[in-house]
Amino acid sequence: MQYRMLVGFLACAATGAFCTSAAAEPLRVYETQRISGSPPRIDGHIDEAVWDQVSWAGDFTQREPYPGQPPTEQTQFKILYDDDALYLAYRAFDSQPDKIVALSARRDYFPGDWVEVNIDSNHDRRTAFSFTSSVSGVKGDEFVSEDGNNWDGNWDPIWFLATAIDSEGWTAEVKIPLSQLRFGNEPEQVWGIEITRRIFRQEERSNWQFIPRDATGWVSGFGELRGLRDLRPRRQVELLPYAVTRAESFAKQDGNPFATGSDQAVAFGLDGKIGLTSDLTLDLTANPDFGQVEADPSEVNLSAFETFFDEKRPFFIEGSSILDFPLAPAVTGGSFTQDNLFYSRRIGRAPQGFASTADGEYSDSPDHSSILGAAKMSGKTSRGWSIGVLEAVTAEENADIDGVHGKREQVVEPATNYFVGRVQRDYDHGQTAVGGMFTAVNRRTNDAAVDFLHTAAYTGGLDVRHDWHDRTYFVAANLDASHIRGSREAILRTQTASARYYQRPDADYVSVDSTRTSLSGGAGAVRFGKQSRGHVRFETGVAWRTPGFETNDLGYLRRADEINQFGWGNYRIETPFSIFRRLAFNVNEWVNYDFGGTHLSNSANTNFNANFLNNYQCGGGLTRDFAYVSNTELRGGPSSRWPGGWNPNYWVNSDSRRKIYYGFGGSWYIGDDDFYWSRDEWVDLTVRPNNQIRVTLSPSHSKNRPELQYVGRRQFEGQDRYLFASLDQETVALTLRLDYAVTPDLTIQYYGAPFVSAGEYRDFKRITDPRADHYEDRFVTLSDQEISRDEASDSYEVDEDRDGTADYGFGNPDFNYREFNSNLVARWEFSPGSSLYLVWSQGRVDFTSDGHFSARDGVDELFHRHPHDIFLVKVSRWFSL
Repeated sequence: MQYRMLVGFLACAATGAFCTSAAAEPLRVYETQRISGSPPRIDGHIDEAVWDQVSWAGDFTQREPYPGQPPTEQTQFKILYDDDALYLAYRAFDSQPDKIVALSARRDYFPGDWVEVNIDSNHDRRTAFSFTSSVSGVKGDEFVSEDGNNWDGNWDPIWFLATAIDSEGWTAEVKIPLSQLRFGNEPEQVWGIEITRRIFRQEERSNWQFIPRDATGWVSGFGELRGLRDLRPRRQVELLPYAVTRAESFAKQDGNPFATGSDQAVAFGLDGKIGLTSDLTLDLTANPDFGQVEADPSEVNLSAFETFFDEKRPFFIEGSSILDFPLAPAVTGGSFTQDNLFYSRRIGRAPQGFASTADGEYSDSPDHSSILGAAKMSGKTSRGWSIGVLEAVTAEENADIDGVHGKREQVVEPATNYFVGRVQRDYDHGQTAVGGMFTAVNRRTNDAAVDFLHTAAYTGGLDVRHDWHDRTYFVAANLDASHIRGSREAILRTQTASARYYQRPDADYVSVDSTRTSLSGGAGAVRFGKQSRGHVRFETGVAWRTPGFETNDLGYLRRADEINQFGWGNYRIETPFSIFRRLAFNVNEWVNYDFGGTHLSNSANTNFNANFLNNYQCGGGLTRDFAYVSNTELRGGPSSRWPGGWNPNYWVNSDSRRKIYYGFGGSWYIGDDDFYWSRDEWVDLTVRPNNQIRVTLSPSHSKNRPELQYVGRRQFEGQDRYLFASLDQETVALTLRLDYAVTPDLTIQYYGAPFVSAGEYRDFKRITDPRADHYEDRFVTLSDQEISRDEASDSYEVDEDRDGTADYGFGNPDFNYREFNSNLVARWEFSPGSSLYLVWSQGRVDFTSDGHFSARDGVDELFHRHPHDIFLVKVSRWFSL
């Protein structure tokens, strides 16, 4: 019944029953001129005669909160250019200049009042360069792609800004070097352009070229900048050499030659940016250093699957959108959400091998693979070709081993070459896009210690998307393939990995072949939806992964062997009414099968989010998971049936314009038959004591109570025994962030995150009939006569046949994990593009097999552990040739 209702809703939306078609806005054009004489001095005061060459443009229209209405304060701008740069002047009128909010912050935080220009210099109606000028002098810059669906804030061009406040409001002057933009070589050019202003105290935004909130895109709705004649693209050559000195302090261990208590190092490297053509750029890095990047959030992962962590390293996140190739949209839900052909954290990853040591030996392994060099070419040509190519080489990594048998080395990660290539072609002003991607990993696995890794891994994909009816509707598809090669051990390891579990005894459509030295697979997705115009949006489709599909050498794949049908419907109101600024409702549904035809799962969700006139926000949702079949819970064993459950959630955010604002929320999972229960709650509290300092405190707490948590697999009388237990897990975490912007070019940031998680296992169980109709018939609980704990060895023994002799055993699975990560970074941009970093990082880790939870005792124990401190000084100097 639920699916028929959803299909009916989508059908009504597709036929336009809930759709209102907005008339296209009249195109606005600004006519600029080449500067005759000297360019303006960038000081924030628009008082030089050169600005009189062009007239003011204005007459902005409000976009938020009241679309189409006049703004509370008007804005004007002028644009000039010469052979070197584009120059902009802003006049932001304000009848109450004493209420202008000049918040200071680090770059790309977009604080307080600001004016922003978006420049589509390729005039492809899909991509743009964004430059945001805060009244406080803080810069923000982003690369916009996918017609406004992707904003990359990690793009950091060189440009200049100065602002001033006067009796009429505030003014700004901007200089954008042409070398930072991409454009063709036509004698007379037309660029897309949009100017947006934010009035912080009103939470109001207005546009020069009005673009409704329900418009079909962003960049495609820009006005035009004309009058650009005889522009010659500047050949961009930028070099950024750096030097870094590093000192470490850690616990000293007697007898361990590697744990001496301290270490020092000095390193040098080079980053570069070269304009190969007017629209293609080559980024280079040699021996990169990412010491200023903060650590990943702490976690205890009790699943069989790898956690997805966001990329934080500047070289890999700047301009990364061109190399993005998701295997399915986020609305697929479940295990498909993060799947991608390219996951940049594979490059420079922690070594995958381990040192083999004997008694009396110590080892020292690197915590990451060294990137010898990397190059990335990206851009978009005047003919609509988007191009992205990345090549990286990592070094062979060795663990140093020392002890009673002397000194030696063992390879823990082979030398590896990574390649990613992505092309996409736009047609019909970006309404159709066709593209492809290819990735390759080649390893030198000559040493037997790393023979378990693939020697080669290749993936490829083709994607197409077409929009029609003024970009209101779309259809998209992608087809993907993978091929891996390696030793028998490597391919056997892949066949039996958690992504596919070929060894499942009831999987008659796949089988383990221990003689294989290669494996291939495919994937794909087809989807159709309505993305804009009116109150209703929707998307539906199907995605799949064949059992042999594998991308984890350079991509991210959580699970293969699945077919996923999904649907999403959305009803939204974008115009303020009653107490609301905006209001939206969503419905979702998911159905999963495996390639053996087994119906794995059904889920449905409904949720809402509301923005109020007072700038508060709230939302909530409810997900229903119906009883399901899992191919992974027994971790290589047969498939198993599991009860369903209910998952409600909620969240509330206060007005972020206030000096003190907060958010809080929570979620529960209530499993049928009491098989699972969990609760999570979180709070965010931000205090802004003045315009330069911001402090955020984010505590969270969770409880996890599964009745069947995997413990391990053992054998008895030639048969597998799948052992589970009830788990009482409790976790508390806290994140503290302090941002102090001394000036827009001098910032101090602190990040600290203590984490405590403890889990205690009880009521151990053995799976007896994993597909039984009734939940209670799928397992038996081991009695006191069958299981006993050996305190001396901190392990359990199982006497299944009760003959007085242990038949098998396992270690105590209880855990108490504590971790503290902190990072203090002072950054001074002493000249455009050149920076000095002072960094102090500290890490503390503690683990015991005591599953008793106590947040106070856990933190106390943690801070009695000897810290691992890293002190780093890094200086980089920007040169433009």
